[in-house]
Amino acid sequence: METERQQSQQCASEQEHRKEGKARGADINYGIDDNPPWYFCIMMALQHYLTMIGAIVSIPFILTPALCMSDEDPARGTIISTMIFVTGLITYLQATWGCRLPIVQGGTISFLVPTLAILNLPQWKCPPVEVMDAMTEADRTELWQVRMRELSGAIAVAALSQVVLGFSGLVGKVLRIVTPLTIVPTVALVGITLFQHASETASKQWGIAVGTTGMLTLFSQVMSEVQFPGVGYRKGHGLRLIWFPLFKLFPVLLTIAIMWTVCGVLTATGVFPEGHPARTDVRLRVLEDAEWFRIPYPGQFGMPTVSLAGVLGMLAGVIACTVESISYYPTISQMCAAPPPPLHAINRGIGIEGLGTVLAGLWGSGNGTNTFGENVGAIGVTKVGSRRVIQWAALIMILQGVLNKFGAAFIMIPDPVVGGIFCVMFGMITAFGLAALQYVDLRSARNLYILGVSFFFPLVLCLWLQEHPGAIQTGNETVDSTLSVLLGTTILVGGVLGCTLDNLIPGTPEERGLVAWSKEMALETDPSTDGLAPGGIELEKNTFDFPYGMQLMRRWKWTRHVPFLPTYKMKL
Repeated sequence: METERQQSQQCASEQEHRKEGKARGADINYGIDDNPPWYFCIMMALQHYLTMIGAIVSIPFILTPALCMSDEDPARGTIISTMIFVTGLITYLQATWGCRLPIVQGGTISFLVPTLAILNLPQWKCPPVEVMDAMTEADRTELWQVRMRELSGAIAVAALSQVVLGFSGLVGKVLRIVTPLTIVPTVALVGITLFQHASETASKQWGIAVGTTGMLTLFSQVMSEVQFPGVGYRKGHGLRLIWFPLFKLFPVLLTIAIMWTVCGVLTATGVFPEGHPARTDVRLRVLEDAEWFRIPYPGQFGMPTVSLAGVLGMLAGVIACTVESISYYPTISQMCAAPPPPLHAINRGIGIEGLGTVLAGLWGSGNGTNTFGENVGAIGVTKVGSRRVIQWAALIMILQGVLNKFGAAFIMIPDPVVGGIFCVMFGMITAFGLAALQYVDLRSARNLYILGVSFFFPLVLCLWLQEHPGAIQTGNETVDSTLSVLLGTTILVGGVLGCTLDNLIPGTPEERGLVAWSKEMALETDPSTDGLAPGGIELEKNTFDFPYGMQLMRRWKWTRHVPFLPTYKMKL
């Protein structure tokens, strides 16, 4: 009799879950807790891997020149492999034990802004080309590795603040002052600040760059609904013809493959002369010298160093990533037909992201970790929000991270092709930041004033500091470096300005967008049950529960006071 009652409760709970998913507007093929067949998991996991690889390989094209590394250095492939390895590791931790949403956690453009500000300091600027050419191989290696060690230490130490912010439960309190008018300049200035790097890369061959941007636009926007024939397999039915939106699923990869081929043809026919940056063989030595198998490890480029200027500068990247990831969580949850993420899941997600950035720094990736917007889009396109698919994708990334030759192959993508991708990618990052304006009243003179100042002033100040690197003279070298990095990081200056002005200048909650934003975030979600039926029998597993140990955890009352555990009872 007790078993029948329990089964009845289980069925009622499952029906309620389905109704809630439909109420949230989710049209999903596989929900967050569903487990598709293993072969389908692998196919979808490969798609997520291919979606994130385009963003990952773009980072070293900006990072390594600032590190004083030559284009032909095989270590560029090592850095890419390290980034992919760490991405797989942190993605698995996040999806399994973190926020438990099906997200890919990996390298981010947001950390490039403070990175470039740090490397723009006088002590880290690259020596003249003729000086570098006269160096021995060992000296050139040490030249970029000493800079990588500085970045590694700064990233790892700065990310500890994100670890504390998440696991201590301070996220909910901090978000009360992080408003849409804080998010807009913080995130949007990431893309705007990097426009010069997109210009420098694309200008190496404007025809290829414009063609890349145009083709990516054609595939992702114009031909997104065009169906393409393929062969599928279904158990009990065998092989069959299927139609799927090829251009909607893989617009970046198709664009890179086609334009790479075009560059290959122009290289073979001699249209591009020897040494031209658009040639496909200009960095062939990188692939030839790369190792086949190499396991990345912490401190592989030497023991990380720590400086106050570097740590405080990297805090800007940490803040930007925290704000961006939190804004993704409710969207992903809705796409997967899951309930709004409770506060303990958000706390845990930010804590794991911080831990991932610490590991990324110690591993020597020269970057941090953040939620990949590209893979969030992939869930919306494929209607597959299964957590199991992301776990498979993480394992594929870890495996690929040790195959150094594969990572080195992406370094051979011609620079103009990458420049064309930059023009779209950086623009989308800017647009994502501007999307937060939907919550605020743009007819308000108050809001327009805050937006104008928080956008324009950082660009003016940071540009001036770049052109006058030694302008700040306080008499203390450490203070000079610290202020130069902080004031030279647009996302930090813009974010602080937006946050300060929005919280100081009087305005109604509706005018500031706080009412709409609080509904979107659903931070006030509080568990209404401890998950135990009378007699201590565990009921249906919650979406955001740990995969193991929940029955024991629910028996311990002290776990209700730990802000990152699934049994946390938030005091409203």
